[in-house]
Amino acid sequence: MIVYIIVALMFFTGLYGIIAKKNIIKIIVGINIVGYASNLLFILLGYKWGGIAPIITEDMTAVYFIEKAVDPLPQALVLTSIVIDLAFVAFLAALAIRLFERYGTFDMDKIRRLKG
Repeated sequence: MIVYIIVALMFFTGLYGIIAKKNIIKIIVGINIVGYASNLLFILLGYKWGGIAPIITEDMTAVYFIEKAVDPLPQALVLTSIVIDLAFVAFLAALAIRLFERYGTFDMDKIRRLKG
């Protein structure tokens, strides 16, 4: 149960970074933290305490496998999510670099006030 509380704290910390911070880099870090928290939540939801790897061997029965095997679908979804998060963060970093080259600051309030 404590692990879910830690995941919720991670999620809300990232959400605070996205909403309250004005620096683009801090917003990107907040987006990363939210992504990590959601990935951890998916892994925790698919985990079984005392579970086994989802690989069928000859000495297993179907009932034993269904009761003990860890669900592999959340693991596959998290691997896909990691790749998507990486591409999204790379895009955001490139966008932040272009904004810095154009306006000379990472502060969103200053960028909004500038014209050009």
